[in-house]
Amino acid sequence: MSEQNITNEYEKWLNAGQVSPEMKEELATLRGNEEELRCRFGSSLSFGTAGLRGVMGAGTNNMNVHTVALATQGLADYINAHGGGTVVIACDTRNNSSLFAETAAGVLAGNRIRVTLFDGPRPTPELSFAVRELGCAAGINITASHNPKEYNGYKAYGADGAQLGPEQADEVAEAMKAHDIFTGVKKMPLDEAKEKGLLATAGEALDEKYLTKVLEQRIDKSAIPEEADMTVVYTPLHGAGYKLVPEVLKRAGLKNVLTVPEQGTPNGDFPTVRYPNPEFPEAFTLAEKLAKENGCDFIIATDPDADRMGIRIRDGEKYVGLTGNQVGCLLLDYIISAYVKNGGLPSDAYAVKSIVTTELASRICAANGVKMYDVLTGFKFIGEVIKNHEEEGVGTYLLGFEESYGYLKGTYARDKDAVVASLLTVEMAAAYRRRGMTLKDAMDSLTKRYGHFGESVMNLMVPGSEGKEKMGALMRGMRENRPEAFAGEPVKTVRDYLKGTVTDLATGKVEPTGLPESDVLYFTTENTVVVFRPSGTEPKIKAYFMAKGKDEEEVKARLDACRKEAEKLLK
Repeated sequence: MSEQNITNEYEKWLNAGQVSPEMKEELATLRGNEEELRCRFGSSLSFGTAGLRGVMGAGTNNMNVHTVALATQGLADYINAHGGGTVVIACDTRNNSSLFAETAAGVLAGNRIRVTLFDGPRPTPELSFAVRELGCAAGINITASHNPKEYNGYKAYGADGAQLGPEQADEVAEAMKAHDIFTGVKKMPLDEAKEKGLLATAGEALDEKYLTKVLEQRIDKSAIPEEADMTVVYTPLHGAGYKLVPEVLKRAGLKNVLTVPEQGTPNGDFPTVRYPNPEFPEAFTLAEKLAKENGCDFIIATDPDADRMGIRIRDGEKYVGLTGNQVGCLLLDYIISAYVKNGGLPSDAYAVKSIVTTELASRICAANGVKMYDVLTGFKFIGEVIKNHEEEGVGTYLLGFEESYGYLKGTYARDKDAVVASLLTVEMAAAYRRRGMTLKDAMDSLTKRYGHFGESVMNLMVPGSEGKEKMGALMRGMRENRPEAFAGEPVKTVRDYLKGTVTDLATGKVEPTGLPESDVLYFTTENTVVVFRPSGTEPKIKAYFMAKGKDEEEVKARLDACRKEAEKLLK
């Protein structure tokens, strides 16, 4: 966008009657700050399969009541164009989340679409469940997941309970273009919407139905009660899991659940953590202190919208973290072993993981006759595999997971669920404890049976108004000048998910990926995998490294070598 157009858009917001006095004060402080104006008005938040996500503040490229309203108008147009229906809305504990949820409800009501709005923060997976349970045409969740406090976001779900797919998201994005952000959005006050029967409230009754479905996913209902003296520390990191995670563990029979008091109540400022993300060890600092004081077995943390779960397990006098890949493989092995123990695996058993998730999971499945499906990053693609099997009437779904700490057992929802993941992890730990084993022992057993695997991730932050262009240029550069080797081994195959091709470099044979178009490059050597993917929700390129080897040292050396080579490629 030209400097003049940026200035015009800025002045439009500054003078619009729909903009609040508080937001106009914020805008007034930006006058003359060309870089900040370019960041806020040089583009608009793009609506994609992940919905919207951005820093909160005034401007077309920020999360605010106006960008939320415009996105909801586009979603309303999409719903009405496809036969109408109802919508359910939830939100997490972030600042402005409830305001944005109410804004979306008012726009839907203004478009004569009936809305059910949760009466407080709820886990993302409960929203996914609610879409299916209430028979809605769509769902909205206001959340920025594990991002820092400055962010918020808007996730849109289809009738199947999964986030919108690429074609659906494109339709919503096109519909948004037809409306002026201030004058083109239909709105209705919430009091009027209630009077006209266009707004209802969801509360404990829906919580109970959701918890019932979660508890149905237990594999061995006797495990937790028989190890009820096990002590677990839980932290919701100020997020939406604060109520339902402790509740489901208590209902399953765990007597000793200690919630970190400083982090046990909702707070959108996340005052005790810079990043409310269970992937980061720093998020466990207070929980570890409480665990050491009470001699606890292990620690569970969930992110602000309670769709991701991380754990730290006791190892002597200290607590060590397990990665999302490790927890996913432990759960997968536990579920498979339980089936084998209780009569055998169904012949149509299957699991699902993302293409950037550990290949150890694939080896576990192959050794046990379980079909593994690899999908693009994004839990909606895992949900799509579940949906296809249900429609065909075949397949016994065991588990879906991503390396980024997201897991789902059961078909009641179509998004990752930290509530069910917490329940199953505690059950698994109890089952191993009953056998005199810890989760560390269980992980060591996996390594002995299937070999040494390791993974790591690197993020290249590309902030600013030119971030998208730079990310695009870096990806094009790797396509035009393909890397020849990683960790001293020649590249064997290249999967270009943007082109939809898998190329065998030895034979020149080209086959389709079989997956949707996505800006992802996937390189394989004999013992490593390196993947590059621009994030769909943050200004960064993510590089994923996977390696196998004869021992832990060899795996680490290969991962380190891949990282160094990736750093050169992303300069």
